[in-house]
Formats: sequence, C-alpha cells, structure tokens
Amino acid sequence: MKQLSLLIIAAYCMAGLPACQNKKKTLPRIAIAGLAIESSTFSPALTDEAAFHAKYGKDVFSFYPFLSADSPMLKRAYWVPTIVGHALPGGAVTREAYESLVGKMLDSLKKNAPYDGLYFDIHGAMSVVGLDDPEGDMLKRIRTVVGYNTIISTSMDLHGNVSEVLAENTDLITCYRTAPHEDAMDTKQRAVENLLQQIESGKGQPAYKAWIPIPVLLPGEKTSTRIEPGKSIYAAVAPASMQPGVTDAAIWIGYAWADEPRNHAVVMVYGDDKEKVTQTAQQLAHRFWDARRTFDFVAPTLSWQQSLDTALASKKRPFFISDMGDNPTAGGAGDVSWTLTQLLSYPAFKDSNGPSVIYASLPAPELVQQAMQAGVGQPVDGYAGAKVDARFAPPAHIKGIVESIVKGDKDAEVEVSVRVGSIHVILTQKRKPYHNEIDFTKLGLNPRKTDIVIVKIGYLQPELYAMQAAWVMALTPGGVDQDIEHLPYKRIQRPMFPFDKDMKEPDLTARLIPLPGNAASK
Repeated sequence: MKQLSLLIIAAYCMAGLPACQNKKKTLPRIAIAGLAIESSTFSPALTDEAAFHAKYGKDVFSFYPFLSADSPMLKRAYWVPTIVGHALPGGAVTREAYESLVGKMLDSLKKNAPYDGLYFDIHGAMSVVGLDDPEGDMLKRIRTVVGYNTIISTSMDLHGNVSEVLAENTDLITCYRTAPHEDAMDTKQRAVENLLQQIESGKGQPAYKAWIPIPVLLPGEKTSTRIEPGKSIYAAVAPASMQPGVTDAAIWIGYAWADEPRNHAVVMVYGDDKEKVTQTAQQLAHRFWDARRTFDFVAPTLSWQQSLDTALASKKRPFFISDMGDNPTAGGAGDVSWTLTQLLSYPAFKDSNGPSVIYASLPAPELVQQAMQAGVGQPVDGYAGAKVDARFAPPAHIKGIVESIVKGDKDAEVEVSVRVGSIHVILTQKRKPYHNEIDFTKLGLNPRKTDIVIVKIGYLQPELYAMQAAWVMALTPGGVDQDIEHLPYKRIQRPMFPFDKDMKEPDLTARLIPLPGNAASK
C-alpha cells in the first residue's frame, strides 16, 4: 500500500498538481526599481521624463544580462520588475518629471506587493528642482509601499552621494570600484547576489551598517582608479568586503558639480560583526582622508590653447584632447560651443590639406535636418550648439560639406559628419558622448588614422584610452568645469577639502545607522 501511495504522489508531481506543489520550495518575490542620472546644478540644462528612456515590466530585464532568460540567477526568485530609467547625465531633473516617474514606480509596486526583497538601481547624483536628496526621498517613499521587512539592496555609481537618509532606508548598498566604470555590471550583479544570499540564508537584514561622511569633494578626473592614490584605495575595498562578518564595503567619491549638502565622499560597511564593520569602515575612511592631498588629474591638464599647440607639435598620432568643461558624461549640457568656435578659427585647419581633426560633438538639430535634405557630398551652412548653454559662446557657425549621415542611437537620434577645412565636425540631432571606436567608424571616420581627436569627455573611456598615442585634458568652460574651487558653491557643508585646505582633522568615527524600521520616523 505504501509503495502504491508513493507511485500516486509521483504521478501527481509529474502532472504539476497541488499534491506535489506543496513540497516545492517557495521562491522569494523580488521587485526591481530605480532611476539613474548624474545632474549638474552648475548647468542651465533641465532633464525631462523622456530623457530617462524608462522601461517597464519585463522590458526592465534588458538592462541586466545576469538576469537573462537562461541565467541561473533568474531562477532563484520570482522577479517583479516595475520601472527602471537611465538618463544621460545632464542638468537637474524637472520636478514634474521626477514626480511622474516616481508615481508610476510606486503604483506598480503597490499593484504587485508584497515583496521579500527589492533591487534599487540608481546612480546617486540626481538633482531635482526644488528637492534635496532625490534618491533618499525616492527610497523613503518606496518604504511606505513595501514596508520595513522587505530587504532592499542598492547599487550605485561611485560618483553618487550617500545621504544618511539613503543609508537608513536601504539594507545592502554597494558601488563601483573602478573609474572609468569597467565594473558597472559586476557591481549591479553583486548587489543582487548580496540580496539573494541574505534572503536564501534566512539572515535577513544585516545587523550593522557603518556610515562615515568624509569632508572631501573632488572631480572624477582627479580620483581615477587608473592611478594612485585612487588605485590603491579602491584595491583595498574588495578584500575588506570579504572578511568574516562583513557583507560588503564601499567608498563613494561623491559628485562635485552639484551644490547640495549631501555632496561629499562617504564610506559604508555593513554586516553582522559590529566590531569588524566599524573598524573596517574607519580604516577605509582614514585611508581616503589621508590621501586627499595626493589626488591629481589622470592625464596632463592644459589650457585650450596649450592643448592644441601641444597636439600640433607632437609626432604621436592619434593625439586625443578631452574637452572637459562641457562633458555630457559628467552632467554638462553637451552643447557649449566655445571649444569648437575656437577650433574653427585656427589657421592651421582652414585648408582641407591641413592636419586632420575629428571634433565630437555638438547637437545641431536644424543643421542636421539641412544635411539630411541636402545629402552626402553637398554643402551646408548653419549653426551648432549653444541652445541650452550659451554662457561662453554663441552658436558655432558651420559651413562645410556633408560627409556622412547615419541613424544614431537613442541619445543622438541622427548623426552627421560635416567637413570644414581639415576638421570633421560631428553634429547630432540630440547630444551624445563619443567613447567607442564604432561611434566614429559608422560615420566613415577613422580616429586611428586622424592627427587630432577632440572629444567632449573627461577621462577617456577604455576603448579610446587604448587607442590614443598621446592625450591631454583641456581646461575648458562648461557646467562641469574642473576648476571646482572657483565655482559658486553656497550649500555644500563646510569645511570641505579642497576648499578649506587647512581644515582640522574631521571626526571619522563610524556612525551605526539604524535598521530601516527604526529610521521610519526620520
């Protein structure tokens, strides 16, 4: 009889009927949500809702290769993707856009609740008109929907900001360990893996979270992990996170081009061993603070004129120049025309047989339309840039021959190359950073065979870095001006290095952050 009963149960299991389903392990329900942007408050640009290119529901999975259909990680939970949006860095987000996107996120979370966990995917340097600490505000509002027993794991850019409110309302938090951010996807996967392990092990929320604000505010171009001291400081993070009793550890540089009280460096360490968590946080914080005076630009920095003269005199090709002040990957408007105007006036490039130059790029929607109507090989005459940020120069006058027209990505929409003398000027329907070789070759341009390549960017991304034979960073004007000590800050906390170089030693004692439920009243 017993053998017959087992055969009947086996038959039920094969059919997927309730008699067997009750024996199956219940998968945790995990939501996915987040909005990411880096916003300069020193730029006149504003960011609208469309700029986030938000994805909803199952389309969210396209952001995360580690949650692809055949991924083992996907099978470890019942996933509830709500809304995730990633915007190109730019100006402050309008309050209307923020409220609309957050409202849709909260509606979706309410509709599909309850949850065992939530993965919160943010950058950490969003500015919103009339609102301090948007990510902290967003997470507090998420907590009112998902409750304080839902374990939340947050992943961030190391140039994000961790306010005490954000630290309180997340359980697990981590950030990139490289700049440039070659470990971006690894970091997101680590954040999700940490979340799954805490749920699957039954440990739940880590018992201790140590938060240490560090009064240092430096641009990313001075804190790259390619060189010292950033290289060694960040090399210590992974070993620190692997100690018994520590779940993870992270150091945030913070975001230099927003004038807000939360903008400064931060160390966070969390886990179940109170002594190990606090000691590790303090060791990392002191190491960062002690190195503050040794941070320097990752490449030689020169004035614009010196940069161009150096490039022309050099025999190394291609010679790259970073047009840093309006870098759209750091929050610049991306349409400051000052550098291109200077370039076009330079006698060496007036003739088509002069030194070859690629300039990438400026938005010029009307001129792009004119080029599309005229066609390849035809002349165009119009203006580029300075529609958003005209503080430093009026629109640049472009009179040349259309070389190529291609359909752009979601940022550029349409891309055009126009030859003016020996300069190949890349114009776009909307702003776009150029940091991969294919960005140029699809336009018929060959940066490897070009004398001088000028890009609106700060430190070169890996592909361009590997391509350059020589490189300087030009100190040009814009919303992410590298001369931060002369920017009109009014709201950052003082004293702050490097603004107050002789400030007293700060208190770098670890502050233990309460668990989210205990922080609900703040």
